[in-house]
Amino acid sequence: MHFHHSERAIELQSRIAAFMDKHVYPAEGLYESQLRSATPGHAPAVLEELKRKAREEDLWNLFLPGDHGAGLTNLEYAPLAEMMGRVMWASEVFNCSAPDTGNMEVLALYGNPAQQRQWLEPLLAGEIRSAFSMTEPAVASSDATNIQCEIRRDADEYVINGRKWYTSGALNAACKLLIVMGKTAPDHPDKHRQQSMILVPIDTPGVRIVRNMQAFGYEDAPGGHPEVVYEDVRVPASNILLGEGRGFEIAQGRLGPGRIHHCMRLIGCAQRALELMCRRATSRVAFGKTLGEHGSVREDIAHSFCDIEQARLLTLRAADKMDREGNKAARDLIAAAKIVVPTTAARVIDRAIQIFGAAGVSQDTFLAAAYVYARFIRIGDGPDQVHLSALGKHLLKQHADG
Repeated sequence: MHFHHSERAIELQSRIAAFMDKHVYPAEGLYESQLRSATPGHAPAVLEELKRKAREEDLWNLFLPGDHGAGLTNLEYAPLAEMMGRVMWASEVFNCSAPDTGNMEVLALYGNPAQQRQWLEPLLAGEIRSAFSMTEPAVASSDATNIQCEIRRDADEYVINGRKWYTSGALNAACKLLIVMGKTAPDHPDKHRQQSMILVPIDTPGVRIVRNMQAFGYEDAPGGHPEVVYEDVRVPASNILLGEGRGFEIAQGRLGPGRIHHCMRLIGCAQRALELMCRRATSRVAFGKTLGEHGSVREDIAHSFCDIEQARLLTLRAADKMDREGNKAARDLIAAAKIVVPTTAARVIDRAIQIFGAAGVSQDTFLAAAYVYARFIRIGDGPDQVHLSALGKHLLKQHADG
């Protein structure tokens, strides 16, 4: 397998790297300062300025293939997402951040023309943001068939009742759309045809944000991960996506690319952690030697390099197969990447934290926030156990007769 990129993809890699060096890294301190003083739910002013510059430079919607986006393959997008992942909020600068990326893919793939005009176009323009409302506190949402949120047809409307949490992004003042997954046919004999997805404007009466859910104590402002209650929320029947009973199908189509995008970004986190680890190890002295002269530190650095290279190659192989054979054919590699990369990134970042000592767990580096991100993604978009079970089951079926 050869990872030879087109001239356009190579040019974009150079341009993203230059943009990060010139604009994003120098703004990290300002972003944090402005975020602390900003009105809750509002993004720092510097972020909006960077988004304007990125759009002017045509570094925009790079994640989305086809007519709606930049037309890059998953393989071409991977190194770009890795670069963005080196700063926790940088993906949004290029309109390539979750959960909007997944929601835009859903609307591009499954939305009808009217839905695309109303929601996809302003999302592509970066004028609004969105959230994905699937996980529920009362059930094990790792099994999506457990979801209890009710979506009931009433004449030319649907009525929604349920409670969700970790609806990432819904606290953002720019969030205007919730994509909600619930059951329209709870008694359907096929448990994968019970669910549907529906578009809910966040200002619809009956939508109530209860509280923000922290992740390891992080608020993840400005979007947060709130708990949301839907109480007799009424939306037009035309807001259903693809039709009743298609929710599980949409979820699978949404989560495959989303999972691989998280892997790409996490490799960027791990790579930056390795580079910081090396700088720290050559600049700090303990027991008469630089940290890098101690054998255990050298081993941590070497192991980290090996771990990142393996994770990157697995992610690129999954992306390549998605491009050549489709997401369904690549499901084993996507699952493998989703299993391997977050754990690998967390391990590498943890080593960097150890070498940084107290500074590593402080706000003075990006390491603590990056570690939380890596650990969280072992749960987000499906926990490790679900992917391990599905992958093992498929491999047993594939090779049982051999």
